Amino acid sequence: MEHDFTRVINSLSESPLPDDIFSQIKCYLQQQTNDVLPSFISQSFQSLFTLEHWAWRLLSQDFHKFINQSHYLELFHSLGQLNFRLVFKRDQIEANIKSSLLIPENIQWIDQMFDQFDKIEDQNDPFFTIISLWLDNISYLIHEHTQFENLPIIIHLCERIGKDFILSNQYKTYLTQLCQIEISQSIFTTKQLFYIRTCSFMFRMYICSIVDKSPFQGEELLHRYGDDYLQMISIHSYTVNSWSQELLICIAHLIDFICACCWWGTEKAMYIKNLVASEQIVYDHIQGLIRIVGYKPFHERITSQWCNEETILIDSTFIFFMGALMQIKNLACFIRSETSLSNIILAIAQKSCYDRISVCGYGILAEILSDEQLKQVQITDNISDFFFRILELAWSHPTQRYKRIPIPQLLTGFLTVSKNDAIQQKTANLNKLSLLIEMSEKYPITLDILWSLSFNEDIQQQLRSNRLFMSKLARLKEKYSNEKMRKIIFGILWNLESCHQDRPTSDFIDEKTFDIMISYSHKDEVICKQIYEELVKSGYRVWIDYDQIHGNVMDAMAQAIERSNIIIVCMSEQYRRSNYCRAEAHYAFQRQLKIVPILLQEHYTPDGWLLFLIGQLLYVDFTKYEFPRAIELLIQELKAPGIEENRVASVQSKRDKNFVASLSPKVVTLPESILDWSQEDVQNWLVGFNLRQMAQLLVDFDGPSLNSLSEFITKSDPQEILTLFQDDCSRNINENVSLLELARFRTLLNERQLATGANRLMKKTSSIMNLLSHCRMM
Repeated sequence: MEHDFTRVINSLSESPLPDDIFSQIKCYLQQQTNDVLPSFISQSFQSLFTLEHWAWRLLSQDFHKFINQSHYLELFHSLGQLNFRLVFKRDQIEANIKSSLLIPENIQWIDQMFDQFDKIEDQNDPFFTIISLWLDNISYLIHEHTQFENLPIIIHLCERIGKDFILSNQYKTYLTQLCQIEISQSIFTTKQLFYIRTCSFMFRMYICSIVDKSPFQGEELLHRYGDDYLQMISIHSYTVNSWSQELLICIAHLIDFICACCWWGTEKAMYIKNLVASEQIVYDHIQGLIRIVGYKPFHERITSQWCNEETILIDSTFIFFMGALMQIKNLACFIRSETSLSNIILAIAQKSCYDRISVCGYGILAEILSDEQLKQVQITDNISDFFFRILELAWSHPTQRYKRIPIPQLLTGFLTVSKNDAIQQKTANLNKLSLLIEMSEKYPITLDILWSLSFNEDIQQQLRSNRLFMSKLARLKEKYSNEKMRKIIFGILWNLESCHQDRPTSDFIDEKTFDIMISYSHKDEVICKQIYEELVKSGYRVWIDYDQIHGNVMDAMAQAIERSNIIIVCMSEQYRRSNYCRAEAHYAFQRQLKIVPILLQEHYTPDGWLLFLIGQLLYVDFTKYEFPRAIELLIQELKAPGIEENRVASVQSKRDKNFVASLSPKVVTLPESILDWSQEDVQNWLVGFNLRQMAQLLVDFDGPSLNSLSEFITKSDPQEILTLFQDDCSRNINENVSLLELARFRTLLNERQLATGANRLMKKTSSIMNLLSHCRMM
């Protein structure tokens, strides 16, 4: 066969061409199924190379001399279809062989091909179809093999498309037509599809590359096309079930193109705010995209390769969601509380046969779901396994990417999920820390991930036992001048210390330096500084990390907590995700400071470790009240007695009054000290506060047992406590423990212990005063 194909290809040099040459070549090309394609390429590479370059030369000449001859068109279609299969044949054909066949060898062919466009008047000229087929295959090739995106001829090709087509008035006209409510099918000409599909597709590859794109600007393209794009999505998202194939093609590639403009070849979605300039615009656009990706027939047509419109549509929309969540504050809370996106993404991520869609899907779920919701959907095992598999593949790849996703972007996604306690435990079980430690040499963000993971006791043990890593941390804490990295390193070391509650404190700590310490995420520093200023005006001595601590930040943090009476916990999504804030709040809890939570982020509900630490404490909702009123409520709470057994609702009274009343404790007379409680006293106390599960679980507990449990909870990691209580509940009462009940139990128990200690101190003080008085009388 090789000899015959070579003979036929050699006939291309004859002039005029024999009449049957086209049908013979077409027949050979159509016989190459996916199974036999690798051997055909291997045996007939040189002949196929000759055919490919013959086709490029023909396209660069006056192609219209041949355009009306059907056998030319049929041959070009057959060759284009073979090239498409060639791109996606991954395992047995080397990338360099693919590029040699598909990418033209000189720039002149490109220029001469484009120079013919102005001469064509027919909107459905076959020339547009053939050029689209050729350029689309190159775009697919670059997407699959990013090492070719920097070739000079590819850069020239993309820049020519950018200048001649993307920035043309014709492109703007075609996009404007797509913004109409009623679209005539007649607008979808081969020329229109060349502009909107092929040019957007090819230029998108250029945008995603790391080359210098100085002739073009991402914000300029978004300014030029952003409003039309937003209008198009808004209009057609309501009629997705009636889209024609051509409309699907256009919308899929425009979403992909605009998404690429937002990222502009960087690791962060730097221009998203140029597209969605206000909160309402971003919310409306997100809702529109949700309507589109929620269309179930699209889910069924996702392929394992990036080779059809449905896959491109879902993939690019997910990437947009990821970028928006990274850049736009409060978006995660809005999506969680106001949309059905989590259900849609979960369905797609679990079924998708295209890995990058699953990567983005799991990353989005980690952003928008609370810790408890992640556990309920039971995907934490999938997420951990999946991310580590993808990270291993990217780490071993020459480009340090996985399906165009660079390792830093993958690590950013894993950093988000690493905050989840269930993910931490699964990672500990997988024994994959060695990969992260190895990657930390090149990607410092990995150290931040290890800090997140190190809140888990099993991971702490694994890290402590890695002598090389511990030695590395000791070196790095002296090496880094970057304050952020120093904080991360000291944070890991802090978590790896065994007992913070036994940390020695200054003899002067009893004389507290500060009335209040404000614990906050620096994402919320504007409002926190306002709160600080108001509290100082009210006469409080307040500690706040205004300029961010330098040096050993963890020791400085600990000293600030030790020298304060009250800690204000400024709750937000960013606070819960901050490793530093977690360490800070947990240490304050271990030191048994009075904790006063305040809510700074609309739609956010405390979850995970934060919910466990604050329990059912009162909190002031700064998102509900005007700032002066919120400050007034905060000061009232600061002045309130530190021990109250009936605090069951938040200051903003979101709960129904009847429900709150049902949780109020029954009037039960109990011995003053927990140590004096009998088993009946413990049961009366638990039942009185409606702690049903705790009452069943602790049925044999007396006061000393309850006191020992309290000390264990205080000194242990929250994840360990949750796991142990879950195991005990499942084994003893055949239920899953309620996180809300467990948190409330912890709060009430802590307050009861504080009350016991306070009463003892009062009695001791009274005895001393009586003794002094007696001495004076003597």
